[in-house]
This record gives sequence, structure tokens and C-alpha cells, in this order.
Amino acid sequence: MTFYLILKYVSIAFYVYSLMLVAYVLMSWVPAIQNSSIGRLLAKVCEPYLAIFRKFIPPIGMIDISPIVAIFLLNYIQKGLFIVILKIYEMFA
Repeated sequence: MTFYLILKYVSIAFYVYSLMLVAYVLMSWVPAIQNSSIGRLLAKVCEPYLAIFRKFIPPIGMIDISPIVAIFLLNYIQKGLFIVILKIYEMFA
């Protein structure tokens, strides 16, 4: 039972962070929202993760595709973490 609860919480955390990334990217189109308290909070949470990808992926014209790659990689990290949690659970079950 606790195994599924752990997986559920991990899944929720990754889902919420993915939504935060999408919201942060969409806020870049409206500068007034970026300067709000929510915009600054999302910048503090999302920008360190996105900065990793912006170092290696240059924008294509005016389009920054690094958030797309970041969200895809976040999904793969989630799947990998699920496998690790499953293996740990199998060791102790």
C-alpha cells in the first residue's frame, strides 16, 4: 500500500512541476504577469531547471524550444525514478 502511495505522490509532484513549467513558458508572452508575485515565484522555481537546457539549445529565431526538451526529459526522469522505486520495493518486499 505504501508503495503505491509513494508512486502517487511522486507522480503528483512531477505533474505539478510540469504544469509550473508550462505556466512559466506561457507567462513569457505577457510581461505584466511575469512581474507579478506568481511570476517571480515561478521564475525562482523553473528557471534553474530551464537554464540547464538553454545553455545547450539555442533559440530557433524567436522560438525557444528548450522548455519542450526540458518537459520531455522531466517525463523520462519520472519514469526512471519509478523504475528505481520499484526495484527498491522489490528488494525489501
